[in-house]
Amino acid sequence: MTAKARPYLEARAEKGLWASSRFLVLRRISQLFFLALFISGPLFGIWIAKGTLAASMTFGVLPLTDPFVFLQSLAARHWPEATSALGAVIVLVGYLLLGGRSYCAWVCPVNPVADLAAWLRRRLGITYTAKVRPELRLYFVGAVLAASVLSGSIAWELINPVTALHRALVFGLWFGAGGTAAIFVFDLLVAKQGWCGHLCPVGAFYGQIGKVALLRVAADDRAACNDCMDCFAVCPEPHVISPALKGERSGAGPVITSGDCTLCGACIDVCSKRVFNLSLRARNGAPSTQSTTMPAPAARVASSPRSSERVTS
Repeated sequence: MTAKARPYLEARAEKGLWASSRFLVLRRISQLFFLALFISGPLFGIWIAKGTLAASMTFGVLPLTDPFVFLQSLAARHWPEATSALGAVIVLVGYLLLGGRSYCAWVCPVNPVADLAAWLRRRLGITYTAKVRPELRLYFVGAVLAASVLSGSIAWELINPVTALHRALVFGLWFGAGGTAAIFVFDLLVAKQGWCGHLCPVGAFYGQIGKVALLRVAADDRAACNDCMDCFAVCPEPHVISPALKGERSGAGPVITSGDCTLCGACIDVCSKRVFNLSLRARNGAPSTQSTTMPAPAARVASSPRSSERVTS
């Protein structure tokens, strides 16, 4: 078993069970909450939200539309109804405030599957990961939009494993869960965080929103870092950590500004030194607590996470 097979042990010893797992628990509650909004109708006849995560109507008055779906509709030359356009604006504004890829960690039903695969990789000591170009998912965004233009349809929704899993959970259409099973096997045996981190065009689209989103994670107490590397072990996008955590010598602020950050809070949970917390993008110019005359500890970390955790070709 590798040294980082159980990265939460130190945090649990230092902070206790709740403080070292609160964001994980809150994310699962959030995911169940959004699922319950849709499943209450088929199960109990209480229709809170009708539709899917791609497009829905809540209480018959609040439209919510995935902006990526809306963009595909425009690419397919189908001008959506006013309610759909309003729903896309509402969702877009929400993620501009809360972080684009917070959708991936707090709403998407595939996230627990990806988390389970990542946990199993650590426990089983699986270190192999296929080389996947980090920009590949952006190419997929372009390919999806091109497919919508050529086909005149919302192309991605025809094969979207997130929508298929959502229908399986809400309506019992379990044949649609095959894509999710394939994601689990791919993440476990082929590439670490392979689907969400390298391939999913929905996550890539929300990552572009995240580049300017307000809510962020910050390494405000980065001077306390003891270089245990636990945060890199559990982060689904570990390359986003180093610029904020080890940026003191270069004058970089402590806020993680990368759009790839999912705001999952795993780094906050796992850090026994309480280095990380939720913050605002505007605080990135605030001075760090560490003296600039002191050498940043373990400079070896600054160049390692992206190459060791996100493998590129």
